[in-house]
Amino acid sequence: MLSAFGTGLGAALLATVAALIVLGRAHRWGTRRSTAPQRVPFLGGFEPETHAWSRYHLRYYPMTLLFIAFEMEMMFMYPWAVVYVQEGVTALVEMGMFLSILSVGVVYGYREGVFRWQ
Repeated sequence: MLSAFGTGLGAALLATVAALIVLGRAHRWGTRRSTAPQRVPFLGGFEPETHAWSRYHLRYYPMTLLFIAFEMEMMFMYPWAVVYVQEGVTALVEMGMFLSILSVGVVYGYREGVFRWQ
């Protein structure tokens, strides 16, 4: 009977062999020469009118940072609520510090006028 290590090693070996077979066939049967249209990145058939970074106005970045701050808060508060019963006051103090740091970001966003829609 195989141990857990032997089973894992066999699975890793099988995955490596399968990947090498796929890469070998792609190299063997793939195209050798490419034409100019094949080297152009796929853009849905149209040439881009502007550079990708020039499309977004700078006024959206503070709103994005504020959104990320709220999402980080929710991402950490759900698991914290599960662990809070076991950890007790220590978890409460840690979450209070975390929320105070995030509130600095909210205050900064308010001062920058992120909440004012124009």
